[in-house]
Amino acid sequence: MQSSLIFCPFFPNLQAYGLCCSRDHGSLLSMAKRILIVRLSAIGDSILSVPVLTSLRRNFPTAEIGWVTERASAQLIQGHPALDQLFVTSKSTFKNPRDLWELGKQLRQWKPDTTLDLQGLTKSSLIAWLSGAKNRCGFHYGHFDGRELSTWFNNQLFQADAEHIVDRGLEMLGLLGVHDKRVEFNLPEMKQDTEFADKVLQSIHLKSPFAIVNVGAGWPSKIWPSDRYASVAKHLGQLWGVPSLVVWSGEQERTAAEQVIAQSGGFAQLAPSTTLTQLRSLIRRSCLFIGSDTGPMHLSVAVGTPTVGMIGPMPIQRVRPYGAHNVGIQKSRLPESKLSDRRSDCVPMLSIQIEDVILACDTIMHRLDQARARAAQLSDTSETALIRSPCIQ
Repeated sequence: MQSSLIFCPFFPNLQAYGLCCSRDHGSLLSMAKRILIVRLSAIGDSILSVPVLTSLRRNFPTAEIGWVTERASAQLIQGHPALDQLFVTSKSTFKNPRDLWELGKQLRQWKPDTTLDLQGLTKSSLIAWLSGAKNRCGFHYGHFDGRELSTWFNNQLFQADAEHIVDRGLEMLGLLGVHDKRVEFNLPEMKQDTEFADKVLQSIHLKSPFAIVNVGAGWPSKIWPSDRYASVAKHLGQLWGVPSLVVWSGEQERTAAEQVIAQSGGFAQLAPSTTLTQLRSLIRRSCLFIGSDTGPMHLSVAVGTPTVGMIGPMPIQRVRPYGAHNVGIQKSRLPESKLSDRRSDCVPMLSIQIEDVILACDTIMHRLDQARARAAQLSDTSETALIRSPCIQ
């Protein structure tokens, strides 16, 4: 195998440490037997990496597949039918060399031959390197991928052409000889979460169809005002007869949720505090999800609920709600010169008006109505054919 060396002042002999980029993306990678996905955070991005896991299982049915992630994302990935081993870490691991070395020791004992660094940061690529895997796949340098020291710790680099996080992750599998673009999430449903969701809906007398409104976000720049959410919930209730369940996490989001309910004209109710897996079960039962670019929005997409996603500072091509049956809204975005302000600049989010979101919701509700009408027509046709069948006495 021929290799090209990357200069790094901190590692004078990169090849001795396995820190060199191979030009060979050929048959050795396609024979991977133990594959480790490295995607530590954030929750939404971890969810968007799940199609890589399901594609690996389809294309490497006998391989052992593992994933190393932080605790928040782990609860959604745990129990996935395509996953053999889950390694759970935390942000504090990187503050304690002993904890970091212990994680590396666990990974080396598992003996992966290939890692997929879907995060593209120093911490994710360092974990890939500490695992002892010979082939460490990662992104070439870019604005959002292949950042920091990741291009030094990973040794099989590729340049992604796709824009969305889902498609970029699947493109990385080309290094393993996989060109399967099918997108599947297949997130599991736990019995206790199903029972929780059913109990919640019964206790507040909420029947299908209903919408879920998620008021929170991880960054201030991704938060949409409560009064605007309330106007959308009121519209759904008045025009479509669809009430809304407002979900939240933490006291600040609960306050925002209560403001939505107070201004919704009686068409919204407050959800109880939930874990991510309980939220997953509630979202599965809803007919529509409305929220900004957050983990719950991408979770809604993953469980197949029609989703309206409001995109603030990030490029919509990268983080829109994935799939043709979902609607992403972005009215303005930050220029590259202001990307450093993407956590705090609220202008792109505030440029999204109530009418924009109502139009997106109406578009999805019309589709659902048409789908129900077609299903009813097919059912009537089938029953008529059955009655007229000469086999029926």
